[in-house]
Amino acid sequence: MSEISNTEPNATSPRRPGRKRTLSAAPLIEYPEPRFTEWDEPDPFHLALRLHMARHGDSCTRLLKAVLKPGENLNHKTLSDWRCGTTSPRAVGSLEILGRIEMRYRLPAGYFKAKLPHPARSGIGHKLSGIGTAERRRISWHLPDDYDSRSPAERAEILEWVRRVIVTGSTEYRRYQAKAIKHHFAVQFSNLAARGEGSDEPDVHADVDAFDSIDGNQDCSPRVIEAPSRLTAEMADLIKFKTSTLTAVGLQRMGAWGDETTEQKIEHLGLMFGALVASPKSAVRGLGMPLQSLTFGLLVLPSVWDWYLNWRERRRGFYTAWEADMLRLGLALTRHETGWLRQNPHLAARLVSVRGLIAVRDIAAARADWNAACDALHRHATSRVKEIERVARVHRDPFEPILPILEAASPLAEYRKIADEILRLMPDERRYPLSAAEAARSYLMLRLGMHTGLRQRNLRQLLLCPRGEPSRSERALADLRRGELRWSDRDNGWEVFIPSIAFKNANSSFFGDRPFRLHLSDLGGLYPIVGAYVERHREVLLRNARDPETFFVKTMKSSSRDAAYNSTTFYEAWRLTIQRYGIFNPYTGRGAIKGLLPHGPHNIRDVLATHILKRTGSYEQASYAIQDTPDMVAKHYGRFLPQDKAALAAQILNKVWEV
Repeated sequence: MSEISNTEPNATSPRRPGRKRTLSAAPLIEYPEPRFTEWDEPDPFHLALRLHMARHGDSCTRLLKAVLKPGENLNHKTLSDWRCGTTSPRAVGSLEILGRIEMRYRLPAGYFKAKLPHPARSGIGHKLSGIGTAERRRISWHLPDDYDSRSPAERAEILEWVRRVIVTGSTEYRRYQAKAIKHHFAVQFSNLAARGEGSDEPDVHADVDAFDSIDGNQDCSPRVIEAPSRLTAEMADLIKFKTSTLTAVGLQRMGAWGDETTEQKIEHLGLMFGALVASPKSAVRGLGMPLQSLTFGLLVLPSVWDWYLNWRERRRGFYTAWEADMLRLGLALTRHETGWLRQNPHLAARLVSVRGLIAVRDIAAARADWNAACDALHRHATSRVKEIERVARVHRDPFEPILPILEAASPLAEYRKIADEILRLMPDERRYPLSAAEAARSYLMLRLGMHTGLRQRNLRQLLLCPRGEPSRSERALADLRRGELRWSDRDNGWEVFIPSIAFKNANSSFFGDRPFRLHLSDLGGLYPIVGAYVERHREVLLRNARDPETFFVKTMKSSSRDAAYNSTTFYEAWRLTIQRYGIFNPYTGRGAIKGLLPHGPHNIRDVLATHILKRTGSYEQASYAIQDTPDMVAKHYGRFLPQDKAALAAQILNKVWEV
């Protein structure tokens, strides 16, 4: 039994389902006398409304007469549909009336709303003047139900908070990125690296900016610029050289690129070429080279590298490790005997002079002795790497968005609160099948990330073998360089199976050329949700589109071409989940964790490593959770501070005093 006070109807919170309730017998005079004060708590909204109308002897007509203000037009049919479960309140005005019904029946504020089939979508209808459609979609979820009735100052405060904390993320790096991203400049190689379906959001994994660009010789307005055919052919030749199984006759190579590395190098080189052609008069303040003069031969000239390094330092305000890594690419391309640039001396013929940057004598020297030009660049880049490493600053703290989680005593338990919040706000599948499917997908993204600790690529490319169908062989998966989620009759449960070659660090000591196999235990109701997702939700998301056979699929729209995630769209899907369910919103009461900021799937590896370090102090055991080595955990993943180490030691030492 539990009691709800009559005197303060808004002071209590909704009770847990399935428990008895008791109301004290001191109703206010204007409230109807309840016929009974004990009841079995119903879960669905319409049953709860029907119960409390019966408790107070209210018909639809009588209830409307009691709660409606003059001029309001909620009709008898709408309330009747609410009571029967045909429809439910969603508009802001309807939710306000629902609050008055709660007051009339002395129920806690939000009692009925918490039982709605999809309570978190109630803010969609807010009036947001002066805000574009795209931004309206991003922020409407995060506005309180009474947003429209608040003062202009309060509305401005809420909007500023949502934009700063939820949409952008209030770290210094995020603020810089949000500003820099407005000025696009990179040259694109669309025929060489498919970016998915043309998302209007930039690749947040890039060091800066985006893939859109401007042509410095035409105007200063952002637009997409495609690499000229000659530059595209050079890029294609480089990619073939670095990715083919065997090099062409007469060429030598040291190491090969995988898919992720290839995509990254295309992006980084596109940024460099984009800066060279961007207009000096634009916000980008590029060099303004003619687009057709771009060639990979420019990369053997120290003056070009120095201009780009100085441009990046002016743009950001300091040097970072990114510039040193870019210089190492130049070192690799000009390496003795195995460098791709060194083995393509014909590129010297494509060089043209640029006033103040590339002199005619530099071009003549490169054409006369290409090997000497490559040697000069190699010496120059080696020296520059050392100089930059000495002054480079850390431009962002990778732990900053998830500090509230990492600082908790049990980081993984803290992160689990986000998954629990998804379940709490899970919409009714019968009435909102698409929203329910998207919520289930978000939940499983987090759950599989927390169980496996996989990198983003392995997680998003995970194939699905439905229960009862034959699974793919290890050789077939190795050829695809992908893993598979499948049912194991041996363990009577779902398992993740990934050949070692599919991992970025396939040659590390963790694998030893053996595949990764992990049985997923049926904990926290995991199996029923996996079953519902495989049997029903994926089909709803696909909408009759071609099935990419991956476990996670995108929500297909009329403009969609491919249901498979790429690195950008998967990151955004994870980040959207954190924005909706992870970040505590003081204005709506939704969100699981105070102080959390938007982040992507890679941070789950930090959570797992730090959780095990806090429990065991073992870098080796932490490395097991993320398929890596203790050294990598110590350098990049585990946030194991001196106070954490001292606290772990104190747990052992303090046992002496417990006798």
